[in-house]
Amino acid sequence: MEIRSTTEKDLDVFVDTVHAAFGRFPEARAEDGSGVWWSAIEPERGLLAVTDDGRPVGTAAAYSFELTLPGGALTPVSGVSFVGVLPTHRRRGVLTAMMRRQLADLRARGEFLSVLLASEPAIYGRFGYGPATYTGRLTVPRHRAAFTAPRAGGGTDTGSVELLRRADCRDLLEEVYDRYRRARPGALSRPHRWWALGAGQPPVAAAPRYIAVHRDAAGTPDGYASYSLDGDTLTVDETIAVDDAVTSALARFLLGHDLVDQVVFKHSPAEHPLRWQLADFGAAQVGNSSEWLWVRLLDVPRALTARGWSADGELVLDVDDPFLGERARHLLTVRGGEAVCVPTDREPDLSLDVRDLGAVYLGGTPVGTLVRAGHVRAHRPEAVALADALFRTERPPHCLSWF
Repeated sequence: MEIRSTTEKDLDVFVDTVHAAFGRFPEARAEDGSGVWWSAIEPERGLLAVTDDGRPVGTAAAYSFELTLPGGALTPVSGVSFVGVLPTHRRRGVLTAMMRRQLADLRARGEFLSVLLASEPAIYGRFGYGPATYTGRLTVPRHRAAFTAPRAGGGTDTGSVELLRRADCRDLLEEVYDRYRRARPGALSRPHRWWALGAGQPPVAAAPRYIAVHRDAAGTPDGYASYSLDGDTLTVDETIAVDDAVTSALARFLLGHDLVDQVVFKHSPAEHPLRWQLADFGAAQVGNSSEWLWVRLLDVPRALTARGWSADGELVLDVDDPFLGERARHLLTVRGGEAVCVPTDREPDLSLDVRDLGAVYLGGTPVGTLVRAGHVRAHRPEAVALADALFRTERPPHCLSWF
């Protein structure tokens, strides 16, 4: 078997193979290649697993994104996708060979992080990926959607909400989302090509959607909600807002929609304030909570020095990377929100797998949780509290993008 890179001429074979791996058939696409979820594929970043007699049996690829780190830094990351092996060739080491080759290629590009969304979460931990952001949905019956007055006071929203159709405001969506993602740890960029080709899920995809656009007092768009109605249910694909006031204004608009029995907010962050804003706290039911973005560190010192930090302190991290056969001990020193990370022979404070470091990297998974789970070993009790203080972020990371 050979693992080889792909080019533009391999596109049809690559697409057919990955669809076959998942038991599906490719959708019809427009002449310009738009209108399908895979239309923004980067052919030069694909891998094909090919048998000795030339048959393609596996695929893997990556997209080129930016990830917003704690502290606001933007860093290039590879969004791993299109990973599949034909049912006839599973459990023969094809996936492992492709993952090993892909990680080597990513390092050769000079990248220190890669990310993915796991269709089968049980698979990717062994390749060094850890769940770093989480998402859920809130379902609110309209007859229980009355808002309570803020007990801390505060002014009334001075902006306005305008109703548009997705087909008429793509550029506006792209602009507002880009502003949002630059300020939200865990958010990924959505390249212009994605919006232009309608690659992904709504509202990036060109499926019919109503868009509630919030504008500030000066008329500048600063948030939106993409939604559709199916029977008596209004489903919100995503809510993008530059601050909590805009989030609240959009929620009020959506929950005030007539002829709707319930409103479903997909991809809601764990700290969404809506439950606390309703007069009936139990009205907003939390469901479908799951992990979303998985993170893999390819260069531990570079990754740890790239992000911002919320406390000062020193930790010695003994990091094991069994998939790549690497283990190293790092002295992490944080002062004034910036870190220095160097090799050390000092006794470790924490011993952990690289997948666990990926899980805590963006601040969405407390180190203490993994200690209690038996995955991270603390060599001194105070190290756990210090690690949680260091990795903690002002707001949990959140990722809305699908790829």
